[in-house]
Amino acid sequence: MASFRAFLNSPVGPKTTHFWGPVANWGFVAAGLADMQKPPEMISGNMTGAMCVYSALFMRFAWMVQPRNYLLLVCHVSNEGVQLYQLSRWAKAQGYLSEKKEEASSSSQ
Repeated sequence: MASFRAFLNSPVGPKTTHFWGPVANWGFVAAGLADMQKPPEMISGNMTGAMCVYSALFMRFAWMVQPRNYLLLVCHVSNEGVQLYQLSRWAKAQGYLSEKKEEASSSSQ
C-alpha cells in the first residue's frame, strides 16, 4: 500500500498532467494501428507527416522536461513508428518509393 501511495503522490503520478497527457496520447497510437487496416489511398500524407514531426518534437520534450516523462517518451516513440509506417504506405501508393525500384531495374538491363 505504501508503494501505491508513493506512486499516487509522485511528481509523475496520476494526480499530474505528466501522467494523463501520455495516457491521452496513446489514442494517436491506437488510431494509427487501426488505420493499418484501411487502404493506403485513404492516408493523408500531409497529416501523417505532421504527426511524425509532432511526435519527434514531443520525444525531445519528454526527455528534457524535469522530471523526465518516460511514459510520454514511450508513447511518442510508438506513435513515430506507427506514423512512419503509415507514411511509407502512403508513399508507396503514390508511387514515390516504387519508381526508384523500376528505374534501378531498367538501368541494370
